[in-house]
Amino acid sequence: MGEDSFIAWKDIYSVGIAQIDEQHQELINLTQRLHQACLGGTEAGRFYFKKAMHDLVNYVTFHFSAEEKLMEKIGFPGLPEHKREHENFVKKVLMDVKNFESGKAIVPNTFVRYLRQWILTHIAQTDQQYGIYVTQSLYKQGSDEPLI
Repeated sequence: MGEDSFIAWKDIYSVGIAQIDEQHQELINLTQRLHQACLGGTEAGRFYFKKAMHDLVNYVTFHFSAEEKLMEKIGFPGLPEHKREHENFVKKVLMDVKNFESGKAIVPNTFVRYLRQWILTHIAQTDQQYGIYVTQSLYKQGSDEPLI
């Protein structure tokens, strides 16, 4: 991670599924952009932060849907718990976005730090579980069929 990077991709976050890893990298890039938007305290900075928030929310929705479809396709037994984690995260983020847009006090830097912590923990721990499950399932089946 460079000095100016708030959050950066590391190979240890890989779940071993190229499309999911690419999506995780994009989530990390969007979080980095959101952090950069925090650094501007002007009205333009606020506008940029709002746009970056919306970009992140839209991408999170797309990514979680892709992950859940994959887990359903492979019969991952941890899907209900994983889906609950996604739902709780989305609820919190949407509440913060709503509060920000209605002028309620949210501290952008605190919001972005929460995102960083949640995303990295989720990728490094929770998502690794289905990555291992996929690898084991494919090994048992002797398949190299695309999953997504």
